[in-house]
Amino acid sequence: MSDFVKRINKLQNLIKENNSALLITDENNVYYLSGVLKSEGKVLILKDKAYLLVDFRYIEISKKICKSCEVAESDNFIEDIKSICKKHNINTLYLESENITLSRYNVLLKNFNSIGISIISDDTLSKAVSNLRLIKSEEEIDYINEAQRITEKAYSEVLNYIKPGESEINISIELERLLKKEGASGVSFDLITITGKNTSLPHGVPGDNVIKEGDFFTFDIGSLYNGYHSDMTRTIAVKRCDEYKKEIYNIVLNAQTLALSKVKAGVKACEIDKTARDIIKNEGYGKNFGHSTGHGVGLDIHELPFVSLKNEAILSENMVITVEPGIYIENEFGVRIEDMVLVKENGYKNFAELPKELIIV
Repeated sequence: MSDFVKRINKLQNLIKENNSALLITDENNVYYLSGVLKSEGKVLILKDKAYLLVDFRYIEISKKICKSCEVAESDNFIEDIKSICKKHNINTLYLESENITLSRYNVLLKNFNSIGISIISDDTLSKAVSNLRLIKSEEEIDYINEAQRITEKAYSEVLNYIKPGESEINISIELERLLKKEGASGVSFDLITITGKNTSLPHGVPGDNVIKEGDFFTFDIGSLYNGYHSDMTRTIAVKRCDEYKKEIYNIVLNAQTLALSKVKAGVKACEIDKTARDIIKNEGYGKNFGHSTGHGVGLDIHELPFVSLKNEAILSENMVITVEPGIYIENEFGVRIEDMVLVKENGYKNFAELPKELIIV
């Protein structure tokens, strides 16, 4: 039985009555359940059957790929879903509350209520799919690992372009080219390639700012492979590094190293955050670390579980999370180091193979 069929079956267990159905419209969730990437389709799950509805552009590829659902061509999703619901005597339809706009909800409500079908848009369905996606399959892990390998190859090559006078935006453009050259279908997010004072901005945007000798340069980068993301941050020094910058760098590195040592199945996410945060706080820089220590990665770049001080969720084997503490000195510089890791029973596997000790290029 394929992973896609197993996922459909698990969601079917949510359906307590034969006259209820689940409607999946989020693009990543449709892929997760059907195996068809970027189909613009919808998955309708009944108690004993599932449909993938796609338009003419995707019908041929969907029939070749999808084995977990009956594939049906649709030129009007709402009318075709209504037709299937009538055929199977469906009177209750669950929606993904996290992935639907108010205007879309009102359209669905009007259309389905008009034929006696109730719409339910609480968090039941969204939470169920999110919980399924927490634990990665072997195939998902392979895809994430390949995305990381692509990222590291491109990163190692783009280091050759880091030199005084080069602009942040040119580094970003070159890095995206290299990522795609190495096999990425795209970037995981808008690449963060920033230098100098901009590194004090956790999500700084690359622009015309140019590299200067003695600057830090921060890469927060990732690539997409078969729909799955990678995520990595490295901070490097250009030509030289003063003692103050080295001190901050080593505090962050120590915080990340100790936080990683806490990662294993059965540990609360907040314990990992607290470990990193306490190190930085005890060094006098608690106010300079204002974001959470990490997050889940998969079909979305930010997904469950979130590694934050308030999240008491317990890690399980084969979850994928980041560990990324940082210190940001306003209007001076910042340091962040981020690895993406696979949670294991007695520890973790680091997807990253690159060193984290400070390098000077």
